[in-house]
Amino acid sequence: MSKPEPVVAAGAVPWRVVNGKLQVLVVYRKQHRDVSIPKGKVDPGETLPHTAVREIFEETGLKVNLGPSLGSVHYIQSSNGRPKTVHYWAAEVDPVAEAKSKFVSNDEIFAIEWLSAKKAIAALTYEHDRELIDDVRSLWKSGSMDTFPLIVARHGKATAHENWDGLDSLRPLAAHGMQQSRDIAGGLAAFGPTAIISSPAIRCLQTIAPLSYKLGMEIRESGKISQDKWTIEGDRVVDFVSSRLRKAVPVVMCSHGPVIPQIVSEIISRTGGALTDDARRAASLGTGDFAVFHIAKSGRGFRLVSIETHTAP
Repeated sequence: MSKPEPVVAAGAVPWRVVNGKLQVLVVYRKQHRDVSIPKGKVDPGETLPHTAVREIFEETGLKVNLGPSLGSVHYIQSSNGRPKTVHYWAAEVDPVAEAKSKFVSNDEIFAIEWLSAKKAIAALTYEHDRELIDDVRSLWKSGSMDTFPLIVARHGKATAHENWDGLDSLRPLAAHGMQQSRDIAGGLAAFGPTAIISSPAIRCLQTIAPLSYKLGMEIRESGKISQDKWTIEGDRVVDFVSSRLRKAVPVVMCSHGPVIPQIVSEIISRTGGALTDDARRAASLGTGDFAVFHIAKSGRGFRLVSIETHTAP
């Protein structure tokens, strides 16, 4: 007898600071009669980050941008015995987002409440939720929650070389690549990018176009991350990454297979990171995949807090 497929879900711990003290948001659920952290199941065609921000909005009325990953929790659902995996992020709630929130008590969520980390740990029903809040509190105390993301995306699946006789920079996405570009737009947007930068290659511009449309944001082209101008020394990439770190704003960068390892290496080098398995995965993205580097300012420099990678559904 085969094992049941695990239910996959995503959510986030909304947080804010009031009078210098950390507060987190919890939800009171009617059906389960419990106190929990907002989350929900992944819908078809969604990446995990997309699911997390959608569920936060549906359950709390808050529009948030995701911060550092908090990892995942695994447990067996008491209702049906199926295994469940939930991926979580920290998500800071600014006063503007909170003012725009229009939460109304409903059949699923009876109420939401801001609590101190200590009170939230006491109120939450499940041990894995309590451990999550403890992790958030530790990250906040260490200054690892106030980060900005550098998001590196590889273009979607392109038309095969043998089926294209024009310039390589004009080689477009294949039908599958176009679908990938639509599927990752929500996940890229979940981290609140304020700039979109792309290689001038058509396959990169097409990959990032749905995100541009979704955010109403122009795409800036940069030859420094193009495959045509790639060099083994990576001097252009060094300048590019250095510039993005100095600006310290959330940005999506769409590039190519040979260039991305240089981008990743330079980010790690300049933020005190290490060549971990997460870094290796980020350096070897497949077509349509993206990696998120969460970076905190540290004195006069920068500190890498976490790396995560995502694959187009």
